[in-house]
Amino acid sequence: MAIKNAFYAQSGGVTAVINASAAGVLETARAHSDKIGKVYAGRNGIIGALTEDLIDTSAESAEAIRALRHTPSGAFGSCRYKLKSLEQNRREYERLIEVFKAHDIGYFFYNGGGDSADTCLKVSQLSDTLGYPLQAIHVPKTVDNDLPITDCCPGFGSVAKYIAVSTREASFDVASMAKTSTKVFVLEVMGRHAGWIAAAGGLASSKDCEIPIVILFPEITFDKEKFLAKVDSYVKQFGYCSVVVSEGVKGADGNFLSDQGLRDAFGHAQLGGVAPVVANIIKDGLGLKYHWGVADYLQRAARHIASKADVEQAYAMGKAAVEYAIAGHNSVMPTIERVSNTPYSWKVGMVELSKVANVEKMMPADFITDDGFGITEKCREYLSPLIEGEDYPPYKNGLPDYVRLQNIAVAKKLGEFKL
Repeated sequence: MAIKNAFYAQSGGVTAVINASAAGVLETARAHSDKIGKVYAGRNGIIGALTEDLIDTSAESAEAIRALRHTPSGAFGSCRYKLKSLEQNRREYERLIEVFKAHDIGYFFYNGGGDSADTCLKVSQLSDTLGYPLQAIHVPKTVDNDLPITDCCPGFGSVAKYIAVSTREASFDVASMAKTSTKVFVLEVMGRHAGWIAAAGGLASSKDCEIPIVILFPEITFDKEKFLAKVDSYVKQFGYCSVVVSEGVKGADGNFLSDQGLRDAFGHAQLGGVAPVVANIIKDGLGLKYHWGVADYLQRAARHIASKADVEQAYAMGKAAVEYAIAGHNSVMPTIERVSNTPYSWKVGMVELSKVANVEKMMPADFITDDGFGITEKCREYLSPLIEGEDYPPYKNGLPDYVRLQNIAVAKKLGEFKL
């Protein structure tokens, strides 16, 4: 079998551990140099393939690649760019094939979430449709934890840990000031349709550290009166209350509470800003003093407090993707299969991409308490192992010592292509 080069790209919102998956891909590819030649990374995701803006990862030292494991965000740049169907935009697919042919690329590794899985599936179909041999493997990544089949998604465990820790710490702050000042703190977290990240806020309260926390899930229609009654009861009982609200919470009219009327590159509503909306509801309805915060990029970039389990799983998914490719698999995604909760153990599995693309995994009904404002013990058992363990990056002069790659460009062989 002739040695072929590989293409790797990062897509969508980045995470604290997506580079760990990149390290898994690159180190494993280097260990199989008899099957895979060079690995070219797409600068800014799939856009790098379309514009022939490729990065030669072979120019990076083994130490630099190893350091990706503890470095957050996307080392090669990411993008939100979804390929349309072959019928709608044959031009882009033909361009991909042109670039892959020019650089002798036979392996395609796309590291992303649901939309990226769809893109990877479409690219995998190029072999049959356009007659070019290409093995496409999707490497799972999403802080939203909404990919189906896999038990959890790399990137989620670290965000969950950050939100659980932040909710607990902010709650301690509010509790100390509640007598004469702030009584309610509202924390906005990511999660368009699925409330996994918001649910993680519930971990801040435990049997040995009880904290009054109200969670607003996208899966539960927002009811203002019920919400205010819950907050009021907690403040009367504890003197304070913390609220964790998902950006994707909707009202009875079906609209996002934070919908600003803007759209992203995928056509999704541009969310953000639900925290002040909820805070004002509390002010107007209960007259309580509040503070609010938006975790935003902080939650997904916080490598300094990443979950050890998450780092290990992210690396394992990148490693498995390469191993599946050289074993001859195509149009698949490595998965995480939970073996047990206590002690927590898992193994690597595999699923066909057709079962993953464009499918969202929501919070199960039995993970949310009957009143709609908290997590059940079953949910806690699922979430708790995912935030276990610490995997601190090395520090230098008091700051995390993250790596920045050279990202040397590969010489172009084709003409310009406009997106």
